[in-house]
Amino acid sequence: MTRLLRIVAVILVASLPIGYGVASAVVWDKLTKVDGACHAAWATNDPTHFEEAGFDTTPYLMPAPGVVTIPSRDAGIQISGWWVPANDPAAPAVVVVHGHTACKRDPDVLLPAGMLHRAGMSVLLIDLRDHGDSTDEDGRYAGGTEEYRDVLGAWDWLQTAQSMPADRVGLLGISLGAATVLIASGEERGVVATWEDSSYADISVAIRAELDRNGYPQFLEFGGVAMARLISGDDLHARSPLTAVSKLTGRKLFITHGSADDRLSVEYAHRLIAAAEVAGVDIASWIVPKAGHTQAMRVAREQYEQRLVDFFDGALSSRD
Repeated sequence: MTRLLRIVAVILVASLPIGYGVASAVVWDKLTKVDGACHAAWATNDPTHFEEAGFDTTPYLMPAPGVVTIPSRDAGIQISGWWVPANDPAAPAVVVVHGHTACKRDPDVLLPAGMLHRAGMSVLLIDLRDHGDSTDEDGRYAGGTEEYRDVLGAWDWLQTAQSMPADRVGLLGISLGAATVLIASGEERGVVATWEDSSYADISVAIRAELDRNGYPQFLEFGGVAMARLISGDDLHARSPLTAVSKLTGRKLFITHGSADDRLSVEYAHRLIAAAEVAGVDIASWIVPKAGHTQAMRVAREQYEQRLVDFFDGALSSRD
């Protein structure tokens, strides 16, 4: 009997790593997979027509966009975009970036893009890789740690294809798109102005919170990160918004977040603000009372628009 118990114990011990690996793979698959929900939910949305519950979007509609294909800074990745130029060819431009499983049809990006365009700025809305109409690389989202190169490809394109000086181009990101533009700004010193709405801060903290939110134990973080590297080649710890903001000294940054965000905690915004202040970044921030995830643009629409326009008006070079 003792020998049998020893055999069973050995089998159980040997099976633990296998079980942990399988569980980690399942969790990684669930939490990083990109589906086609954006196209299904907002199939008819574009800059000329999109709807929002509770208010009329007519003031924020834009002309029919130019459909453009933009090379990412990663070879073989093609980024789909909508280019909506301002009437003034000398106006500044802003690259507008969606969040996880969303796309350029999402009202979360069409609304702020419309705010900027009606203020006289050009906007470029893009689909990150594995989203919308862009290259399907592996069907996974990497938390912005590789997608930031898509944003920088769009930033490059405005300079090469549209002959725009770098100091006339800003970045705007919503939710996990906000994390992506922060990382992009940290990696490219030429980016002069970044607006982020509802980003995470430290990647490890965000992963553990996401595991909690989905009912998984936090100890699967290590395994999930390992699976990302093993299966997709994604190093989720390579970059994070919290590290990126410390690199933005001498540049303009705006951080906004809803105080009632139950998707990405407002605590992330406080950590980003603190890190930026320590680094001496030229930062403005706005925590919006009672606003849920990415809802500040709706619950305080007029204030949001004014702050957004004022930020990019002040941050980008004069239009004279």
